[in-house]
Amino acid sequence: MVVVPDSVKGKWKAVKVAVADKNAKQQNVYELELGKDFKLPDSDLTLTVENFLPNFVMEGTTLTSISNELKNPAAQLVIHEGKKEIFKGWLFTLYPTTHAFQHPQYGFTLVDYVPAH
Repeated sequence: MVVVPDSVKGKWKAVKVAVADKNAKQQNVYELELGKDFKLPDSDLTLTVENFLPNFVMEGTTLTSISNELKNPAAQLVIHEGKKEIFKGWLFTLYPTTHAFQHPQYGFTLVDYVPAH
């Protein structure tokens, strides 16, 4: 279960995710608004950031943020290929290889955060 505390809710508008195309050997950074679908150009992939926790912690079965400080930023990412969900998990800035999504063509890394104004 994910709990976004009141100290974090509404404070962040988007995250920036670097997408590495292993075939083209290039990387682009895209800004993904929280809760909105983002169609990855020249692909059949749609990315959606469901939650962003600036100071990710796990308390039992609850995933939450213990503050609004960027101490352990994590974004919950859902990836669809066509209509099929192929990944739902977390991207961690400090631990980019933890639970990393293994896709034959693309790699995803959480690189930046956009505060709400």
